Amino acid sequence: MWDLKPDAPSEFRGEFNPIRTTAPGFRISEHLPLLAKQAKHFSLVHGITDGGQATGDHHAGYYFNLTGHAPDATFRQLGNDRRPYPTDWPYMGCVVGSRRPVHPSLPQIISLPHRPSRPPYTRPGQFAGKLGLEHDPFYLMGNTENPLHFTSPTLSLEGLSTGRLGDRQALLQALNAARTELDHEAQVDATIRQQEKAFALLGSSQTSGAFDIAKEPASVVERYGRTINGTSLLMARRLVEAEVPFITVFWRENMDLAKKCRSAGGWDTHGNNFNCLRDHLLPEFDQGLSALIEDLSQRGLLDQTLLLVTSEMGRKPRIGDRRSGGVEGAGRDHWTACMSVLMAGGGIQGGHAFGETDARAEYPKHHAVDPADVVKTVYHAMGVNDLSAVDAQGRPYNLLDTGRPILELFG
Repeated sequence: MWDLKPDAPSEFRGEFNPIRTTAPGFRISEHLPLLAKQAKHFSLVHGITDGGQATGDHHAGYYFNLTGHAPDATFRQLGNDRRPYPTDWPYMGCVVGSRRPVHPSLPQIISLPHRPSRPPYTRPGQFAGKLGLEHDPFYLMGNTENPLHFTSPTLSLEGLSTGRLGDRQALLQALNAARTELDHEAQVDATIRQQEKAFALLGSSQTSGAFDIAKEPASVVERYGRTINGTSLLMARRLVEAEVPFITVFWRENMDLAKKCRSAGGWDTHGNNFNCLRDHLLPEFDQGLSALIEDLSQRGLLDQTLLLVTSEMGRKPRIGDRRSGGVEGAGRDHWTACMSVLMAGGGIQGGHAFGETDARAEYPKHHAVDPADVVKTVYHAMGVNDLSAVDAQGRPYNLLDTGRPILELFG
């Protein structure tokens, strides 16, 4: 997608070619033509590596890249069975939400259109962890069959009519039931602050207005794409307009692709990598992300909004995965030694690249970047400089004491 090597041996370079973009000397995959037109707005960071600290599993990759903290020993012991713990380091979005001014009517952090991985083995790293349950994200759940419809377990209280909202005991009972559905396996007792927030949100006309994506013109919906991921990016733009401090869109898998791609229906293409990318994943991604960048720019919101596109790992440079028959299966296995991320807005200079990989995109060539550097860059752009915190026993600690912001990205 981002770091093609057209001069590498065929078993590494693959089937795709780079194309020119609106930024001089800046090239990306030929299957991202709409994003190529937006390249003047975004920069790429190459050579992000786990430094041998991750496990190669999805759960560890999520945790490392979303928190900036290397996975602890439990990730090696449990692999993708490792559940979220209340003692986990917090998601960068939760840290930002806890540090930014409180929104008058909406949550500080909203994630959509799902919580990655199915319970009870929900992926760690997307929650507030030791920062406290009150800083957890609010989730908007999307509907694949009706991509314009979003609900939240925290806000959609089945069986609770408007007339009963004044009955506080009934409200809290309903909220507790919703809390059970939303539980992320952290054994916590202090839910009252989340309940208070949900109570306030239920009574807010601004809340329902921000979530009503059906108000968007049909032409705008078509530009983003009438898919769950396209409309989620459109919802993200609405939430930016509503000044929600931090919004996360987790790509929703299409299970119809699972067999074809030897994956869970998403980007984990252990088989048939090039056909799955060319025919399905890249067109949807190209349309939705390019629409978001274009839309934010045209509305004058991009400069004040940092956009980050990241993942839990890269893909193995050499084509062929033993799980799909080797070279003939044309898949790519997990690869944590090297990956790229995209950043746009929030003071980022467009049309630039930071870092470089070797001739086969296997390892960083210069400026190896740690996931903590990426997280620190987000904090820098968001004006989050104070990372001090106090644990439940009153002991001070630092939320992220490694890494440095990549200041070279900023104008």
